[in-house]
Amino acid sequence: MHMLNQSLIPEFQHETANTLKMLKAVPQEHFGWRPHEKSMTLGRLASHVAQIPGYMTMALTTDEFNFANRTTKPVEAQSSEELIQLFEQSKSKALEELQNASDEALRTNWKLMRGDFTILDLPRIAVLRTLVMNHMIHHRGQLSVYLRLLHIPVPGMYGPSADEQ
Repeated sequence: MHMLNQSLIPEFQHETANTLKMLKAVPQEHFGWRPHEKSMTLGRLASHVAQIPGYMTMALTTDEFNFANRTTKPVEAQSSEELIQLFEQSKSKALEELQNASDEALRTNWKLMRGDFTILDLPRIAVLRTLVMNHMIHHRGQLSVYLRLLHIPVPGMYGPSADEQ
């Protein structure tokens, strides 16, 4: 019986449910908006958030990822429907891999590289927390600021938001 994954599954399900609420609030007509010239557009940021669960799949099915060997570009959703579909697919595959993850696999290190430079080399269980869940929560927080700046109601994450009270 796998035990380590059992502590992560409810957390992943809770955080992805909150993330879905945030992604559903992102209006397609503002996908091209950005709060600053150095910031991602709303559509790019939302698409990035939608794909982050896929990092869990990658961490659970490979031994490393090297940016120097990347052959594809991240997908950028062109519509609200495509954004939600991208997230649901990413989340579903990740949850399936997490449900099947053995304790041994979660204790085994996984590497993130840029050429010969090691960005991180951690047990997979730590990678799932940092590179996946914390990363998703971080960018979800950015999305909430984008929505606020656009005067779009922000959904609550851990209780009601100011817009829901």
